[in-house]
Amino acid sequence: MVTATTDTRRWWALGALVASMLTLGFDMTILNVALPTMAADLGATTGQQQWMADAYVVVFAALMLPAGLLGDRFGRRRMLITGIGIFLAGSLVGALAGDVNAVVAARAVMGVGAALVTPLSLSVLPTLFGPEERTKAVGIASAASALGLPLGPIIGGWLLNHFWWGSVFLINVPMAAIGIAACLFLLPETKDPASPAVDTVSTALAATGLGALVYGIIEAPTRGWGDPLVLGTLGAAVLLIAALVVRERRVERPMLDMKLLAHRGFLFNTVAATLVTFILTGLLFVLPPYLQAVLGHDALETGVRLLPMMGGLLVASRLAPKVVARFGARAAVSAGLVVLAFAGFLGSRTTVDSGYGFVALWLTITGLGFGLSLIPAMNGGLSALPRDRAGSGSGLLMTLRQVGGAIGIALLGSLLAGAFRDRLDVTGLPAGAADTAGESVVAAHLVAERAGSAELAASANSAYVHGMGIVLLVCGIAALVSALLAAAFLPGTPDAEEPGAPDMAAERADARQ
Repeated sequence: MVTATTDTRRWWALGALVASMLTLGFDMTILNVALPTMAADLGATTGQQQWMADAYVVVFAALMLPAGLLGDRFGRRRMLITGIGIFLAGSLVGALAGDVNAVVAARAVMGVGAALVTPLSLSVLPTLFGPEERTKAVGIASAASALGLPLGPIIGGWLLNHFWWGSVFLINVPMAAIGIAACLFLLPETKDPASPAVDTVSTALAATGLGALVYGIIEAPTRGWGDPLVLGTLGAAVLLIAALVVRERRVERPMLDMKLLAHRGFLFNTVAATLVTFILTGLLFVLPPYLQAVLGHDALETGVRLLPMMGGLLVASRLAPKVVARFGARAAVSAGLVVLAFAGFLGSRTTVDSGYGFVALWLTITGLGFGLSLIPAMNGGLSALPRDRAGSGSGLLMTLRQVGGAIGIALLGSLLAGAFRDRLDVTGLPAGAADTAGESVVAAHLVAERAGSAELAASANSAYVHGMGIVLLVCGIAALVSALLAAAFLPGTPDAEEPGAPDMAAERADARQ
């Protein structure tokens, strides 16, 4: 029988996880709003801006599998605290960085910390909560992470209006300190010493494979998809990732447990969550420059204007459990993806003269679709994990999600850069100025200001909105295809899971003993 004290401690422990997830969620979009300012101050091209975003995501994705195993083996609370400490150190390096390369390095260090925090935060949930409460707990944890989406830009925007751009990194320090204190005093220690050891060869294959894939996608618009370096990098990525899969299938206790992917509930919920992340990260990469460079809002105003998405997400976080209970997880995920597709198609109709009201409309719908699809998909994926694979299994789920995010930023950012460069009218500009203007909409506005050319500024706005429309159209198509896949392949209810799915209630009781 669960005592009131145990119940209270369980929810306080969730509070510790919320503090950890909020620290990461805070950072995910605070940089997006700062990128236009950093691009102007550091002279960063669109490709360099993609790397400032993707250095974090690639390291994050590559290290989450071994991070989950470290938590299983040595203690999830201990590794959580270690991860937040590393994240804090990376934030300090970023605050003091003086050029693009230093920012990229700082973001990579922060990615190491985030890789420890994210899967371990999630892996604790199945041991704390049974099926009747887990959807609510996952919803709270997801909402905490998503709460950083608008809060980060708002606070970051205020900082950028009053201080230098490095302050957007410095704000992570008190947030990380709160997360460490919460974990120390509120979170019980859980671990599984019998979990597989971290495989350094597999870790290296994952890191180099993902790095090569993202590098090839980012460089392709500048060099051309037929460039030998791009083709060679993408070919190497395919070989490295294939080698990782082959190696993991042959070892007795793999780091990348392919058997989990054979479980229908885990596989298709993970695919759905990955595709949602692909769409959302791409959208959040392209929207802030539109709000700042095209509509002329400052960083703080940009952050405030992302709030409608949070409103939609909050509605979805309350609605999702009811939809799942009434119609099943498959219906909830599919409906959420259809809503997300509609938001993408609607957003693709945005023009230079649309104004913010239209943007607020499709942002609200985006938040609603995001919450309706992601929360049930995450809960379904976590529910399929046996307790002794909670860390590594949730690490696999989050790794695939972050791979989707990295590819979303790289692929959709590259699509945007190519469309912008092709549409931008640089007639009459010197070759050097024309090349600079084609690097990004921020750079084009700086060149237009120096040259006193209103025509160039107008062309830059038109070209950027054209590229953003293409990106949003692709996001809409991807969401619609994902909805069809979810409707066809996702289990309808938790009861539909295959034989052998873990008894989570029993596991929770074991974990409390």
